[in-house]
This record gives sequence, C-alpha cells and structure tokens, in this order.
Amino acid sequence: MRASGLVELDAVLAVARHRGFRTAAIELDMSRSALSHAVAALEAKLGVRLFHRTTRSVSLTQAGEQFVAGVAPALSQIRDAMEQAGSHRDTPAGTLRLNTSTGAARQMMEPIILEYLRRYPDVTVDIVTENRLIDIVVDGFDAGFRLAELVPQDMIAVPVGPKLRFAVVGSPVYFESHQQPHTPADLLQHRCIRMRLPSGAIYHWEFERHGEEIEIDVNGPLILDEPHLMLDAARAGVGLAYLSEWNAGPDLANGALVRVLEDWTPPFPGLCLYYSGRRHVPAGLRALIDLIRERY
Repeated sequence: MRASGLVELDAVLAVARHRGFRTAAIELDMSRSALSHAVAALEAKLGVRLFHRTTRSVSLTQAGEQFVAGVAPALSQIRDAMEQAGSHRDTPAGTLRLNTSTGAARQMMEPIILEYLRRYPDVTVDIVTENRLIDIVVDGFDAGFRLAELVPQDMIAVPVGPKLRFAVVGSPVYFESHQQPHTPADLLQHRCIRMRLPSGAIYHWEFERHGEEIEIDVNGPLILDEPHLMLDAARAGVGLAYLSEWNAGPDLANGALVRVLEDWTPPFPGLCLYYSGRRHVPAGLRALIDLIRERY
C-alpha cells in the first residue's frame, strides 16, 4: 500500500520509474502540473537538476541517478514502517495497488474485488491491467494476479480458484463445411484464429494427452490479441479458436460454439495472487489474502 506523506520524494521516484510525467501522475493520482511542481520544488531545495527534460523524453541526470539510488531503499523502509503501524488499525485503509492481465481482472472482479470493497470501504483498490509481465516490486505494486506458471519463483503465490482448461472451439456454421479435427495435427487443415502474445510472437497451441505433449503452429486468416475479439470471430465462423473455458463457457453452454479435441486439453494450475515475501505485508493485502483463502 502507498502510505507515504513524502510527496516530493514519491514524485521523483515515480517519474524516474516511468521515465515520464503522464504515467507517473496517473500512478500517484496527481495532475501533471502538481507532479511537475513537486519535482521542481525538490530540485530547488537540492540545488541540482534531477531530470533531463525534452518534449519527447525524460531521463535522470547523473545527480538524479545517484539521488534515486540512495533514496529509493530508504523510502521503501519508511513506507514499510508506516504500513506496519497502520496494520494495527481495526480495519484496513489506504490504497492497494494490483497488477494483472485483463482476463484475470475479469475473473477476479465479481467474486473477489467487489466483495473486498464491500468489506473494506476505507480501502481504494487501484488495478492496472496489462498483458506484459512486470516486476511488481520495482513498479510499485503491492501484489499481482497471474497464471501460476508465470509467477516469478522468488514470489509468494496464493492459488485463486480452481484449475483451468483451454478449449478449441468453432461455430456450428463453420463445422457445416469443415470436418471436426480428431487430433491436434488435423488443425493444420483448418482455418484458425491465431493469438499474438504480449511479446509479439504468435502463440503455438499446446496440447497434452497420456504424457504426450504437442505444440501446433496453426494457420489462419486472422491474428488477434484479445479473447473477446477471438470469441466474436469464432461465433461468426471465421475459424477455430483456442480459448480458456472461462471465456468460452457461456457460448459452449448455449450452443453458439462447439468444442473439439477436449481429450487433448487437460486442466492446469490456474490463477494466483502473488507478492514479495521480502517486504512487510500491509493490512490491506493481508485482508485480500484472507478473503481469497476463505473463498477458495
């Protein structure tokens, strides 16, 4: 949780972290003007410029690099001390910053986040959704939600919900003119809706049965990076899609989509909340962990 009253120091560290004022202002819930004034005020007190500023970029000066390297650990300790003191409150308060993918945020919103807000009205939950993986400690987050296989090994992971499965799906209209595939290799004869990963690479569909693992680089006329768009295209008969059961479930239930190769898509560990075990766990995060364990 962000619990520091040292506004000017928070401002400098945020600008240094994001290499710009716009994103830093959003993180700190400040206007860009107020953020700029806070940085300028600290520079005036120190008598040195901490940033090189142009119309296109912001970067630390040599003095700024030395200042940030010295201040960041100390400010982290101050926050931890304030959070530890605040943990003695009867109820959590402050801001809880979470980083997650868009899909994970949708899954967590109703069963976890909204219930958390009902229980702890003095907490503001700040969720940033992005598909790329980040260092939640360096970027100032209290915790993150990701698939278990993506959680860094040095983090503490708390399972959220049941195991997940993927599903290969197509519309009834598509299967009127295409035979259903019986093995993953059959997919090479089908039109598929391909998925672009945050890295820019095209995802190879993964399958497993009886210990045999297969990856297929499918072909198709459409490449997307958002599951709901893939669902729209699959419903329209563009081709087959590879989606999580959570996303495809409603369409499978109402018959808008048909599932194939089900015996090739076993369950795997699902979502986890993860956080650093090297820092004090603030009261708000501890309350979220307790809620997750209660629910699951």
